[in-house]
Amino acid sequence: MTALVVTRPGFQTTVQDLGRPGHAASGVSASGAADPVALRIGNRLVGNEPSAPALEMTIVGGEFRFEGDGVLAISGADAQARLGDRAITPWRACPVRAGETLSCFALLQGARAYLCVRGGFDVSRLLGSASTHLLTGLGGYEGRALKVGDRLLVGASAPRAPWGGAVDPESIPGYRRGAPFRITDGPQASWFTPETRAKLIETAWLVSPACDRMGIRLSGGELPLVAPRELVTEGVCLGAVQVPPGGQPIVLFVEHQTTGGYPKIANVIASDLARLGSLHAGDPVRFARATTSEARALLRAQEEAIDALFD
Repeated sequence: MTALVVTRPGFQTTVQDLGRPGHAASGVSASGAADPVALRIGNRLVGNEPSAPALEMTIVGGEFRFEGDGVLAISGADAQARLGDRAITPWRACPVRAGETLSCFALLQGARAYLCVRGGFDVSRLLGSASTHLLTGLGGYEGRALKVGDRLLVGASAPRAPWGGAVDPESIPGYRRGAPFRITDGPQASWFTPETRAKLIETAWLVSPACDRMGIRLSGGELPLVAPRELVTEGVCLGAVQVPPGGQPIVLFVEHQTTGGYPKIANVIASDLARLGSLHAGDPVRFARATTSEARALLRAQEEAIDALFD
């Protein structure tokens, strides 16, 4: 079994897969890749199952030395990367030879990129998943972001041959950068006036510096309640748009708490959740309304488009 050695970890590089859903009742959120579409496609490119563990790089990529031959793919945010003296084309499988070093530099037009390797990373599973939950220190590689000198084993096999072509992620419905995030009404939408609900749509929000894998805080206005009310703590989900007492919304992200007491004015639809992973401080965010039936149709179209990439 070969391995990858971290020679420069980047800002925040973690092992992620598609997470561990189904444990919210025990207080454990799913975690997993911030951009699951990029992770799934990267894994398909190298012949892995879509859920195979990969490295999630945030803002600034890392540097990694391969101890054996293999195949890699970089997906997600536009990442300038070199394998030895060769430039790497993102969204395409690339062979790697033993002893070569992959250097990933600052990410362009996005916050997260994924390094997928053929065979995936062989780390232990917790509740069925290899994903790192940074807030609690669970899963992944020792429950933390990678450090210089870490050595990750690479799996010995993959179920398919690497994909020979490149893919265009912009062709995937709901995945186009800069598009509004479509929302449906949240369970407490009626706690806000029609004018306030309209303000959520009309405002050009900005991502606050106080954003992380737990929540994406937005600035740009306030969303007051019709009248002061208290909410008994209840279950919350990925993409819920909570409004704390200050009135500035928070979009719950992959390491969100499993219960919360703030009213939820809206929820980002499933087909647009992956794009939340591309956001970083200072990015603009717009919302647009969608019906439940539209949300279902958009998710179906996205899944069909992802499958069609590999036909």
